Amino acid sequence: MITDDLSEFAAALPPFGALAGLDLGTKTIGVAVSDTMRGVASPIETVKRKKFTLDAEALLKIIRARDVKGIVLGLPKNMDGTEGPRAQSTRAFARNLAQLTDLPMGFWDERLSTVAAERALLEADTSRRRRAEVIDHVAAGFILQGALDRLRHIKGGFDG
Repeated sequence: MITDDLSEFAAALPPFGALAGLDLGTKTIGVAVSDTMRGVASPIETVKRKKFTLDAEALLKIIRARDVKGIVLGLPKNMDGTEGPRAQSTRAFARNLAQLTDLPMGFWDERLSTVAAERALLEADTSRRRRAEVIDHVAAGFILQGALDRLRHIKGGFDG
């Protein structure tokens, strides 16, 4: 199941269990995972993109190891709210991934998540080289945390 509606996504989830957040880039995929109570998103790693089958294999390995119950994908909308080629690419990735897993998938508007991640890393006085290494999974953390905060307020989601 893939949905733009976070209420539908929440309804498809079990009451507890980690969620994964993905920040899909053209060269990398940032990955973040929540705790089982879905309170806090933690950036965990960046997967270097190769081709879809290898990318999906790497992601599903992480997802299985962490017993993830649902996936939140950052949807890169334009600042005016429209969807361009990157958003379409993200939707295609989700459709292909859905062929390999039964986990529910929801989209989260990721506008400014990379900007927020960059700002947080600058405030933490992170070196330029280190920022380049971690920016994608830190952005995935911002995407997932935004969705977790919203899910907390959705009836049919989970208690929090």
